[in-house]
Order: sequence, then C-alpha cells, then structure tokens
Amino acid sequence: MNELKLRDDILDELAYEPIVDAAHIGVAVDQNVVTLSGHVSSYAQKLAAVAAARRVSGVHGIADEIEVAGFEQARTSDSDLVKRAVNMLSWDSVVPAEAIQVTVHNGIVTLTGKVNWQYQKSSAERGVRRLAGVRAIINNIEIEPHAKAENVKGKIEAALKRHAEVEAGDIRVTVRDNSDVLLEGIVQSWNEKVAAGKAAWSAPGVKNVRDRLVIVS
Repeated sequence: MNELKLRDDILDELAYEPIVDAAHIGVAVDQNVVTLSGHVSSYAQKLAAVAAARRVSGVHGIADEIEVAGFEQARTSDSDLVKRAVNMLSWDSVVPAEAIQVTVHNGIVTLTGKVNWQYQKSSAERGVRRLAGVRAIINNIEIEPHAKAENVKGKIEAALKRHAEVEAGDIRVTVRDNSDVLLEGIVQSWNEKVAAGKAAWSAPGVKNVRDRLVIVS
C-alpha cells in the first residue's frame, strides 16, 4: 500500500475514534511501520490511539511515542491512585484481587503478583488503565497455571483451526516444557495475529506465549 494513503487512512481512523483527540497526534509511515507521536491528555486516550492505528488495513507494526501530557496540571496523588486501583481490582469479578499488588510512582502504576490465566492479567491492566492520573502501566503479573499442561501443542493447533479469523495452515506452533509457546509464520492482519495469540493463551497450563507472527497484507 502507498505510504501516503496508509498515513491518511490512519489519520482518518484517529479522527473517527471518539475517545481520541487527534489534534496533537502525529503519524509517520515507513515500510508499513507506523510511528505515532505527540501528546494526549490521558493514558486511556494513548491506548485508544494505538488501537485505532492497529485497526487500519496495511499496518504491520506500530512505534508508540505518544506522551501523556497535562499530568502536572491536574495531578492525582500517588496514594490516591493506589487506593483507586486497588478498589478497581476488587470490583473486577474475574481478577483475584488479593493476589495482585499495586505500586505507584509519579503516576506510573506497577502491577505484580501471580494469577492462573493470562486473561486475568490482562483484565487487571484494563481495569486500571482508565483511572485518572495514570501515566503508564507496568504489568509484571506472573502466570502460574493451576491446571496441568497436557498436549498443549495439539490443543492450540485445534483451537486455531476452529477460529474463523485465523488461517491456521500458515502458523507454526512450538511448545517447550509443555508451557512455553512460540508462534511463527504469517498472518494477514492484526486481528488474525491477536486471535492466534488468544488461542495460544487459552490452552490450560500455558505460562508464556512468544508471538513472532509476521503480517504480510
């Protein structure tokens, strides 16, 4: 795809996304890799801008250089932010809040602890990211599955074949120690890449997924 056309499509998608104030976001494209720069007023806007760019057909990679500005003018204290984050986690029915610890320094939230599933780790981060005052999140939560890992490779390959968004024939699955998964091969879109990753993480016993899938559209 022509790089100027791809840049225009991304700018249009950013303008179309209601959460994002695109006036202060810059877009550069080089060989289908997009660099987003500029500033937004919240961490939630920053993530929404990246997600909007990712939705555009032809995007193979994104370098996120967007900064969260305006933080000092309406700063939430770190102690207040910790309390809000802990409360948010306690309200999330899929997150074992008692297993997660929250620390905050200068608006940067760090999550630590251990959970059984990747979706619990992701849900914890999603719950915190929309809180006012968050500048960034470091998600150091570890995955320690309670289920015994058995035939992980076969289960993932079967899940990929079932998934309507995934061309399973172009994806290679390698499993080490029955819990460390490597995905290699080619996919046609970000959606396919994300779907393949979710299929891998959904196998019981998986502790880590390394995604080396390449988008070729």
